[in-house]
Amino acid sequence: MNTEKLKWILLIGLSVIWGSSFILIKKSLEHFNPYEVGALRVLISGILLMPYAIRKIKEFPKSHLKWLILAAVTGNFIPMFLFPLAETEISSSIAGIINSMMPIFVIIVGSLVWKFSTSRQQLLGVVISFIGACILALGSGESGEVRLYPILLLIVATLMYAISTTTVKSKLYEVPAAVMSAFVFSFILIVPSLTALVFSGFFKDFEMNGDTATGLGFVAMLSVFGTGLAMMMNYKLLSISTPLFASTVTLLMPIVAVLWGILDGETLTAMQSSGGVIILAGLIFLRSKPKMRP
Repeated sequence: MNTEKLKWILLIGLSVIWGSSFILIKKSLEHFNPYEVGALRVLISGILLMPYAIRKIKEFPKSHLKWLILAAVTGNFIPMFLFPLAETEISSSIAGIINSMMPIFVIIVGSLVWKFSTSRQQLLGVVISFIGACILALGSGESGEVRLYPILLLIVATLMYAISTTTVKSKLYEVPAAVMSAFVFSFILIVPSLTALVFSGFFKDFEMNGDTATGLGFVAMLSVFGTGLAMMMNYKLLSISTPLFASTVTLLMPIVAVLWGILDGETLTAMQSSGGVIILAGLIFLRSKPKMRP
């Protein structure tokens, strides 16, 4: 398949999967606490990918280990806990909207750490799309005051994603996406996730019943699609595009979150519709390829 077409297919696919993750987190929180949701999400992904990781163990060069650990912790561990913690106080749709700030952090981290440069056209696209995301936030129709604490948690999580994304593109681009995902969850994060479950009291308080079975079902969906499959797709996208382009998946997430709201009986306002159109318009400017500064 043409690389240009493939990266847009991956972008749209990731937008749907990750945009749906916020509602799955919210549903999971009805059955488990935030620490359990984050740890279970990582643990289930690690268990499912373990056989593949063992089979491919010789394919990962040891020289990349430190960068893999950095990408794993910032992209696949810390945010898994920050999002559930934040969603105990704010809606899943607002979480998705705040996550749209990721391209801004990619520009900052890429420029300061990895010496990436971006074209004016790309910067314009990010600004336009972020304006659209802000309009979506203003038109969310939620009442009540905005709490600073959960928003700060989400901003930190988004920064972590940007660090992981730029690290993968700069240092791990030669590692196959499936191999990278398997090693991240099976060999690096499975022990920390088990440790988090122990300290959260999960094993002490767990009782198998209808409620916990339903909760495990939501977390399993979150793990299989929103974590395991999505990370493979994300690593593949990073291998054929730029960190900035890959990060624009977060600009489409608010649209998916709004669509989930409609399916749940909510109405789409004119302001929300305008925000969605502006987000899509901004993506057009992100097609130009950035250059590396010497």
